[in-house]
Parts: sequence; C-alpha cells; structure tokens
Amino acid sequence: MVEIGKSLQAARIEKGYTLDDLQQITKIQKRYLIAIEDERFDALPGDFYVKAFIKQYAESVDVDPTEFLSTFENQKATNDNVIEEPAKTRSEVTRESIQKSNKVSHLLGYLPTIIVVAVVVVILGSIYYVAWSNHQKDAQTQQIESSSKVSVSSQKDSKSSSTSSSKSKKSSSKSSKKSSQKSSKKSSKKSSSSKAKKEKISLASSSGSKFVYTMTNPASTSTVKISINGSKAWSAVSANGTQQWQGTLSSGASHEVSLPSGTTAITINLGNSGATTLTIDGKKFNYKKDNSSLTVRTITINLED
Repeated sequence: MVEIGKSLQAARIEKGYTLDDLQQITKIQKRYLIAIEDERFDALPGDFYVKAFIKQYAESVDVDPTEFLSTFENQKATNDNVIEEPAKTRSEVTRESIQKSNKVSHLLGYLPTIIVVAVVVVILGSIYYVAWSNHQKDAQTQQIESSSKVSVSSQKDSKSSSTSSSKSKKSSSKSSKKSSQKSSKKSSKKSSSSKAKKEKISLASSSGSKFVYTMTNPASTSTVKISINGSKAWSAVSANGTQQWQGTLSSGASHEVSLPSGTTAITINLGNSGATTLTIDGKKFNYKKDNSSLTVRTITINLED
C-alpha cells in the first residue's frame, strides 16, 4: 500500500517546491500541508477536507491523486472498526440503576418549587401583556388625532405654495436650458480627452517572489488571459481579494477571466511563470523582465483612474 505523506513529499521536493511555495499555489495553510506529509489526518477539519487537500496537493505536484484517495479510504475503514465493550457485571448494573433512581427522586423533590415559579411567571406575563396592549391603544388614538390636525393645515399650505411654484417653474426652465448647453460642451471635451489616454502598467515594488504594479487609465471592464506554452502550469486570478478562477492548464491551452466591474486590485498567482504568458485587456503584459528566473510568482496590480 502506498504511503500518502512520504510520496507527496517526495513529489514536492522533486518539483523544487518548498512548503511556502505550495501554500501559495494551493491556498492550503502550511500546518495542514505538514499534517498531510506526516499523515496526521486527524489534525485536519474533517474527512471531506482531507480528501480535497490530498487531491489538490497531488495535482499541484503533477501526481495522480486516485491511488492516494483509495489508500486513505482503506485506512479510514480499518480505523472505524468498532471493538465491542465487555459485558457489564451484575453489580455494575445494580449500581447504575440505584444512581438513576436517586437522580429521579432528587428531581421530584424540586417539583413543587418549579410549579410555583411557573405559576408566578405566567401571572406576571399576563399582567405585562394587558398593560402593553392598553399602552398601544392609547398611542394609536393619539396618532389618529395628530394626523387629522396635520391634514387640515397641509391643505392650507398647498394653496399658497401652488401660486409660488408656478412662478418658479418659468424661471427655472430658462436657467436649465443654459446649464444644459454648457454641460454638453464640457462633456464633449472630457470624452475627447479620455480617448487619448492609454492603459499603462508600471512596477511599484517587489519583494522576493511578490511584485506590486500600478495600472493607470484602466478599462471599465478588465479581462485577464492566461496562456501556457512548454509544460503544465497552475494559476489563480483574484479580484479585490476574492478568487475568480484557479486551475492547471496544459501546454498550448489558455483561459480568459472577466473581472467584475468596480475591481480596484487584481492578484495573479503563478505556479510556473516561465511557461505562462499574461494578456490584460488585450495587451501582452511582460512581467518576466522583472526577475525572469523565478518559477513561483505573485503579481498584484492596483488600478488607478
């Protein structure tokens, strides 16, 4: 039977990944990755997560997870075999029955007190309900009286306001025509200037395998296209911290992700940046010029108007 932890660890080392690299690729916490390699599956949240994490671990290091999952199922079935407890002796059964009878008699001793408390609670509750209902009726009558007074005064005010509103409408119509002409001229100037602006991506900072870029004049709706050439590669795309897509693509394959409107930050995780080409809003993004020797890379692009 295959050893799950040692086999996955050997495949990870052969790929040249550290546990930190694998944590970035799979988004699985490092302590869970260590538990899988040590085969301490009880340290994971449950059997569903054990299977999901084993499958994702294996796929990230290009190993078929089928044999590992079947091995885990066999181990689980073996551990779930129930060992029957020895039959209890007659003295133990007698002792347990005596303890149960003592508990019942103890509870019966409190029964009169419980009944008295319940009756008191019911009486207090009924008194509170009657007082509350009377208060609600008084509030409704006061509201009806005040609303009738307001309706009479509003009728008087509406007559006086109608005469003044007719005068104001004439003056406002003239001013609105002038303002609309001015705004149309301004908007035409703005639209012509916005066409001249182009998207630009520039490096803001970098630390190890993490790079932060700034995109000026971004499109209203952004798209990220991932193309693979040479070997398999795992990638993930997030918008404003929410993952939009993640998966492993074979050589020659590509995938396009449409980001939601209002996106201000794009995060792209690459497991094999040497075989990956990025295209943002239809334009190729040459990120490899910033340390082309890296394999695992995290790219963050902040969008600025």
